[in-house]
Amino acid sequence: MTSPGNKEIRVAAGVIEDAAGRILIAQRPAEADQGGLWEFPGGKIEPGETSLDALRRELMEEIGIAVDSAEPMLVVRHDYPSRRVVLDIWRVRRFSGVARGCLGQPIRWVGADELVDFQFPAANRFIVTAARLPFHYPIVDDAAGDLAAMRRHFRRLVAEGYSLIQLRAKTLSRTDYRAFARECLEYCADDRTRLLLNAEPELAVELGAAGVHLTSARLNSLNSRPLDERFWVAASCHDAGELEKAESLQLDFAVFGPVLPTRSHPASAPLGWERFSECLRAVNLPVYALGGMAVAHLAGARSAGAWGIAGIRGFL
Repeated sequence: MTSPGNKEIRVAAGVIEDAAGRILIAQRPAEADQGGLWEFPGGKIEPGETSLDALRRELMEEIGIAVDSAEPMLVVRHDYPSRRVVLDIWRVRRFSGVARGCLGQPIRWVGADELVDFQFPAANRFIVTAARLPFHYPIVDDAAGDLAAMRRHFRRLVAEGYSLIQLRAKTLSRTDYRAFARECLEYCADDRTRLLLNAEPELAVELGAAGVHLTSARLNSLNSRPLDERFWVAASCHDAGELEKAESLQLDFAVFGPVLPTRSHPASAPLGWERFSECLRAVNLPVYALGGMAVAHLAGARSAGAWGIAGIRGFL
């Protein structure tokens, strides 16, 4: 929470993508607050303005483009020593005009994965992460059946273009899991697929996986982020406290649920969308809805504040 004397500033900003999937960033003037850092174009929401109206105005003033359409992407709240900044982030894929630095500021179009090579204000950290995340996070595990079925499931997900996949297989021995993970990594070595291992973080490093997905038990046992920023670190969360723990460890994202009733956990009471949304509003963290999810649930999940959906059977 902000201190009594601190003021809250609301800002609308855009993650602007061109037809090639590159994202536009701009550099703050050297003399400005946090000068020299890079940012997503936008500015303060004036009294009486909606967030979208402010976005349209700011992007025309700053970079000379007219927003044809935009979709809500993320709300980030960040406390600086003297103020709280609330960022309403919009994804802009349709716009008119040629982007340029109308105020003399340098601008650059960069690939989403290149964003980590630039320095942004602290409030932008979660935007940088979210800009690199897909809306779907399928999980390959024993629900697919035997090892041959899991192999077929994984290869089909890769073929269908899913770019972020979790490998979870609780019934496999550690030796068999390691061998299967290595096989999956070799299979997608020349692809854009990023594989996260639901295992000890050291195994992800050893095998060269994109990162690790922490169980809630492993999450609660940690006091710091287990891998550096070169790796994705995610976690499974089942209550508000675990979401807050994931945020405090500066993890990249979480899955949260079960939101709806599931066959795999029939005894677990589902959160429901209202409780799910309430918990998400308390954290700055991209969160995937988990539990009873199918691809058809994506729009509803995003309306409830989720970044996307995660699941096993929903992607089988």
